Amino acid sequence: MFHVERIYLLNKNCEKFFKMNSEKTPYLSCIDYTVSNKKFDLRYNADYDMLETFPQPEVEELDLYYQSSDYISHTDAKKSIVDKVYQIVKKYALNKKLKLINSFKNSEKTLLDIGCGTGDFLAICKINGWNVVGVEPNKNARNLTKSKINKKSDSTIFTDINELELEKFDVITLWHVLEHVPDLETYILKLKSLLKPNGILVVAVPNFKSYDAFYYKQFWAAFDVPRHLWHFSKTAIQKIFIKEQMHVEKILPMKFDSFYVSLLSEKYKTSNSNFLKAFYIGLKSNLKAIASKEYSSLIYIIKNS
Repeated sequence: MFHVERIYLLNKNCEKFFKMNSEKTPYLSCIDYTVSNKKFDLRYNADYDMLETFPQPEVEELDLYYQSSDYISHTDAKKSIVDKVYQIVKKYALNKKLKLINSFKNSEKTLLDIGCGTGDFLAICKINGWNVVGVEPNKNARNLTKSKINKKSDSTIFTDINELELEKFDVITLWHVLEHVPDLETYILKLKSLLKPNGILVVAVPNFKSYDAFYYKQFWAAFDVPRHLWHFSKTAIQKIFIKEQMHVEKILPMKFDSFYVSLLSEKYKTSNSNFLKAFYIGLKSNLKAIASKEYSSLIYIIKNS
């Protein structure tokens, strides 16, 4: 049984750190290529085998780092080659995600998708018989979601997870969301309170131990500082959730992420898309992961108990 110590609020700037016996050590320095061009450090937390972005923006500042037309999860843009690749991969991934949640044994098929973006996942789930609720803080993305699931009422798509109080869900999904959350401990407690007994939490996050992360280093697009506050390993996810009696039952790969992330990383590294080079690195990452199981992104199936 893993032992996980408590998370504390250490200062008035709301920077969250894990309490631990060893010091956090420097790992990399990265640039915010999307909005500010500011430099942020990644520090290694040995107790959890994870990285932490430093400094972390104050809570009230975080939204400023999402104000960009390049932040594609908030739009349906198809302008650049990166946009087009993202949209192609997204369509394939939607069917894989639907197949995954349909494999769970649920009586009422109630689903909460947190960080639902432009609503494509909610829309396909609704068509396939799920009772869906979404959470999306971005107004433009939230409006797109409402149009896709044919709902005009604000009661279906919420701005914040704390607006949900009495609801209980069979399945809660977070597709690349947990790395954005300032206060992990409080957030995980809220997720647990929203799950039915034996409900399933699906968490997808980047994996900084993948080959493409190793290859691109400070240019690896999935570091995405400072929007990504935490950078998880398999050990970190297991330790964080076990404290709340939530157990990782299965870990699945997101094989297409290595190609998209490599394409964006090439742009950061060379100022060119370098499609063939990005495809090669993405493929190499997946091939190496056959043995290591360290894919670019991983899906964790976590059971409430």
